[in-house]
Order: sequence, then structure tokens, then C-alpha cells
Amino acid sequence: METKSDTVDTIRCPTKRAQAPPITQIKPASLTSGRQVPDSPTAVVYCEGNFAQIDGKTANGLVRHSQAYRILSVIDSTYRGQDSGSVLDDRMNQIPIFGHLEAAVAHEAVTPDTLIYGMAPSTGRLSTADRGVILKAIELGMNIVSGLHEYLSDDSEIANAALGRNVTIRDIRKPKPSKDMRLFDGSVARVKALRIAVLGTDCAIGKRTTATVLARALNAEGIKTVLVGTGQTGLMQGAKYGIAMDAVPPQFCCGELEGAIVAASEAEQPDVILIEGQGALSHPAFCTSAFILRGSQPDAVILQHAPKRAHRCDFPNMPMPSASSEIELIEAFADTQVIGITLNHEGMSDAEITDTIAAQSQKLGLPVTDALARPTAHLLAMVVATYPGLAQMPSMAAI
Repeated sequence: METKSDTVDTIRCPTKRAQAPPITQIKPASLTSGRQVPDSPTAVVYCEGNFAQIDGKTANGLVRHSQAYRILSVIDSTYRGQDSGSVLDDRMNQIPIFGHLEAAVAHEAVTPDTLIYGMAPSTGRLSTADRGVILKAIELGMNIVSGLHEYLSDDSEIANAALGRNVTIRDIRKPKPSKDMRLFDGSVARVKALRIAVLGTDCAIGKRTTATVLARALNAEGIKTVLVGTGQTGLMQGAKYGIAMDAVPPQFCCGELEGAIVAASEAEQPDVILIEGQGALSHPAFCTSAFILRGSQPDAVILQHAPKRAHRCDFPNMPMPSASSEIELIEAFADTQVIGITLNHEGMSDAEITDTIAAQSQKLGLPVTDALARPTAHLLAMVVATYPGLAQMPSMAAI
């Protein structure tokens, strides 16, 4: 245990404003899009009219990565007949898209176990058409998973239908009773693992995706890493630790997140804990980033930014902030440092990504990369440049 403590103390000593070293110093991790566990329950993801769009971020995330469910297909008539990986990332993943539920079920030899509602509309509620699909899935004997603010298990029609077919409804955002919730007590300060929060300049900008890619890459290099989820998609994907932050009363947000981090630390003894971000600290419609910074007390922050996004998601009259202004706000609000920028390349050509990485890095004095469009080694280098103690881990020493 003494060796472990000494190593972690070394890891936690940052190099302020370090630039990423040459990528040849770190071996790229092999990351397979849509990694799934074969024995997991099978699922069809419903995302009508929204796949590969901002409001389809839950479906987007699940086809890229899912440990809790084995994703069989996506429902969105807009892309009927296409491969979801090709639509989303220009890479085949063998997860087809169907135009309706009946076609998705007919494609399988056995009825899939689960229908996942794969959209995150700003209203957080179920449409009339979507209700019909949910009821049809229940009639077919499928369990239901939903991340809506409207709890389907409280809907008498849906709940009674589920009871009649002996299927379950899993409301990801339904919090436990407040009497069972936890207040912040400062115990997160005793967590020895390096804590890194992945925040952003807007909602639905790729924070969870970047955190997932980084967690898998660090683990592939022998740096034991746990990702703490803070939203419905991360929990659906199979995050072992976490809470749906926007469904918890504000008084308990910091304490509930702290509890998840402490639990992850005690059970897993990781070297790094990554905390998935929500919203943006500067966004007036969300307060979750503030709770994440307070509850997790991160040693460092990686900031996700979409350079081509003109306005905040769902707020056309609200211009996007700059990366530099968000960095200033984060570092003024919390005792932490932003160690790098990751890009959401929506609306950008490959040449624009390259130019933006160079320009932003020079302007901000920070390493900049794109977790999906650039080698994972760049993302690893961003972390190791600031925390060189990570490179002293046994598996990294030989790289």
C-alpha cells in the first residue's frame, strides 16, 4: 500500500500548462467503436428522426459504446437500410438502422430483450407517436429503458401494460427518495486517485464520448481508470458508478456525486477517476457543471468545444462562448486547472480540424486534439504531459 500511495502522490503533481509531448512517446490504444459485452441483454434503440443529431445523443452514444446492453439495431426511418456506424462516424459497426420497430424485431431470430428510448429531447417528455412505439414494444414482451424526465413507470397506461406482459421499465433519471440521498461531507478530498473532469462549452457537445475514449485508452495502457457517469446515457452504457445529476435535488447533487466517486475509489482502487461533464458552467440553463466541480473537486479539467457551433444547443439567440472564456470561468470558480482542449468536429472538414488544433493550441498554450478524428495517443499525451507520474506506471515505463 505504501508503494501505491507514493505513486499516486507523484501522479497528482501537475506540470502547469504543459504542451503535449511528441505522440511517438505514447503507444496509441486500439479502440473499437461500439464495444459490447456478448452476454449482455440485447436491445433495439429507438431514435426516430434524431439519429446522428444532437437530440439523438443517447442513441449515438450507445452504438459507439455499450457494456450494459448488446445493441442490435437502431430505429430511425430517416436512415432506414443504412449502417449506424457509417451514418454516425463513417465507420461500419454492423448495427443496422430500421424504419420501424416491427422491422427491427423481425430481423432477429429471437425478440430482443429491451427497447431503449434513445433520444434526449429538450422537453424531456414522450410524444404521442413515441408512446405508441413503447406500448408496441411492451406488447412484444420487451423491457423498456428510458432516460426521460417523464417517468414511464409512473404512467398508468404504460405501467399497466408492462405489468400485464411481465416486463420491466427502467427509468434512468428517476432518483431515489430524498431520505436516502447523501449530503456533501468533504470525503472526496481523501480519494487518492487523480480526478479529471471532462467539461464543455455547451450541452450535447461530446463530453461523455471524450471521457469514454480516454477511460478506455488509459486502461489499455495499464493505468487503472474508472469513469463516473453523471447523465442518463452514461448510465445506460453501463457506468458502474454515477448518478443522473439533473434528476437530483440541488441540495444533494454534490454529496451524491461525491459518494459515487468515493465508492469507486474504495471498491476499485483506481489510478485515475474521470468524471463525465454535463451542460456548461457558463450556460444559464444548467447548473450541473457547478455541482460537478464542487462535488468532485477535480485535480484537472479537459474542456470539450465545438468551434463551428454558432449558438448554444436549443438556444438560437444565445451565442457560444469561446474556449478561453470558459477556461477563465472554470479556473476562477474552482481550485483546478484546464489541461487541454478536445474538439467536437461538427461542421468541420479534416483540414479545418488540423488548422483549428494548431491555432487553438498556439492561442491557449494548451494541447488540443479531437478524441474521434485524431489518434487516441494525442489524448493520452495531453494527460501524461501534465501528470508525468502516470508514465511511471509499470506498463507505461516500457513505452
